[in-house]
Amino acid sequence: MRVAVVGAGAVGGYFGARLATAGADVHLVARGPHLDAIRSRGLRVHSVLGDAHAAVPATDDAAEIGPCDVVLFCVKAYATGAAAAQHLPHLVGEETAVVSLQNGIDNERRIAAVVGDARVLGGLALIFASIAEPGVIAHTGGPAKLVLGELDGRVTERVERLRRWCAQAGIDAEISTDIQAALWHKYAFICAQAGTTAPIRLPLGEIRANPASWALFRRLVEEAYAVARSCGVAIAPGAADERVAFAEQLEPGAFSSLHDDLVAGRRMELDALHGALVRLADEHGVDVPATATVHALLAPLAARNERGAAAQHRV
Repeated sequence: MRVAVVGAGAVGGYFGARLATAGADVHLVARGPHLDAIRSRGLRVHSVLGDAHAAVPATDDAAEIGPCDVVLFCVKAYATGAAAAQHLPHLVGEETAVVSLQNGIDNERRIAAVVGDARVLGGLALIFASIAEPGVIAHTGGPAKLVLGELDGRVTERVERLRRWCAQAGIDAEISTDIQAALWHKYAFICAQAGTTAPIRLPLGEIRANPASWALFRRLVEEAYAVARSCGVAIAPGAADERVAFAEQLEPGAFSSLHDDLVAGRRMELDALHGALVRLADEHGVDVPATATVHALLAPLAARNERGAAAQHRV
């Protein structure tokens, strides 16, 4: 299987390295010092599930790769439109499947605007990982699991084939016949985890230990599900309980990528997370006061980080 990973950061790098060590023909699209390190030393994964090293080709120009069977699309959500337009036309052939493994709830729609609905698979990654240093991915926790599915709920050969390759690579991969609901389950959890760890700036364990902050976590989950139901997504009555129970079992030191980007001064995915939920809530007449407050608290900080990142890029 020929695989391209667009955005070979923490998530894309982890799963790309695992597939490469299982024998898949993996090509990475990366940039900057991370790209330089992969080219010179390969991609290294330090993981609680076992380390890996993959000597894989890497580039910042997808035209050098050509059409692939699968594209794992893993860029930050704010870059979806630009990255899809820049890279996907070079990677997509007649049978290519593009799988978004991003945060947010509307990346598939924006990818489909570039490559067409038929080439897009829904997907989500359940993993806590980061770039420890250029060329090195640190997987610190979470199940390291993929959930995959056709947007129309069918179980097709291309989804089965990708699942088989994941199994060969030691990746826990599940096929969902309702990927929209699966995406909302992850989205609700991320909105809660990011919406508490980022403004509070403490890890999940300390948020769980405080009744007020833990109640906020649950309220953020419930608001996301209220919006999902208003959008016609089938969310079971006990879904909020399941997300809270899942969060109760996670490592106490867990933060969120939104928190990490905030404190590091990087551009944040706030608009794709809480901003998108507030907009959808307004469209459907759903009240989301906790989410709106989180968005209001973080919006000035996100704007500051974006200005700083833009200035650094110009330099």
